[in-house]
Amino acid sequence: MKTILIIEDEVQIRNNIQQILHLSDFDTLVAENGLQGLDLAKHKHPDLIICDLMMPELDGYGVLTQLRQHSETATIPVIFLTAKSEWSDLRKGMELGADDYLTKPFNSTQLLQAIITRLSKKAIFEQKTQEKMDDLRSSITHALPHEINTPLNHIMGMTELLIEEYGQLDQAEILEMLQHINKAGQRLHRLTENFLMYASLELLASKPEKVAALRNNGVKTFVRSIVENAALNIAKKADREADLNIDISDDIVKISPAKIAKIAEEIIENAFKFSLPNTPVKIVGNSNNNAFNLYVIDHGRGMTQEQINNVGAYVQFERKMYEQQGSGLGLLIAKRLVELHGGVFSIESIYEKQTIMRIVLPQ
Repeated sequence: MKTILIIEDEVQIRNNIQQILHLSDFDTLVAENGLQGLDLAKHKHPDLIICDLMMPELDGYGVLTQLRQHSETATIPVIFLTAKSEWSDLRKGMELGADDYLTKPFNSTQLLQAIITRLSKKAIFEQKTQEKMDDLRSSITHALPHEINTPLNHIMGMTELLIEEYGQLDQAEILEMLQHINKAGQRLHRLTENFLMYASLELLASKPEKVAALRNNGVKTFVRSIVENAALNIAKKADREADLNIDISDDIVKISPAKIAKIAEEIIENAFKFSLPNTPVKIVGNSNNNAFNLYVIDHGRGMTQEQINNVGAYVQFERKMYEQQGSGLGLLIAKRLVELHGGVFSIESIYEKQTIMRIVLPQ
């Protein structure tokens, strides 16, 4: 049975709402003012809150603001009751995160319909969150062991050979084997980092209050040098510096240096990984309408629309045709980081000809 908290300073209205809810098989908690209601919400965690807008001591806006600041109450749906219907009141409440309004006087049908609608939306949100966690769990179970074992087996095999052949290998052979071990170790290290980041981003995405705090933390970063450094390092490792073309304006975005670097590294590395030497990789960045647009363009194998739609964790396309390493987390991490910061991540591609990855970040 769902529990609904009623915060209303007028006794008659409070009692009428409580009676309607009891007749509809809801449990209720009641509070005479905002301070009492806030305390009940924090300790009892109701499924939904009905709150009067105009109250002494702490009004509905104050209640909502404090609810959204605490993780245990941030996702509780709130329906405001108000005798006013001015747009300014509605807009202010919606900006603070109110879920619905009922204008006094209202009837039982209107009240119950608003409650059912908000509880249904909450249930859908919780179901989707659980599905994401189940997908993550499934991905870990099926794909992660292989991705870990491949470099780990390489490390173990090489080190066992070094031990068995100790004293019989020349310096050049030892150096070559150590280089292979180091490369496998780096691959394993990056996989671990990406997995931990992906898991933390999925958890963050399920907490609206933390997403809001992330978008309003005041952090700003100049883009050009970070993207240029990432691109040059990746091109150098691929021995394709001549293929790189960069044209970026030095603008500011609302994201930390580490996160913009991670986004740039993943999408630029993807462009080099899936295009051939002596084909261009172009990186363009500029500002437009209070947003920074970053494009990474390659002329490689491209993607079908189905493949674009299925970009996600542990998804690698055409693995039988193309040998590739990695868990497939890179693009999803970049996409998640962009979206969590209020941006847009999109892919346009002509199969076997060209791929354009576009990142839009707020300024």
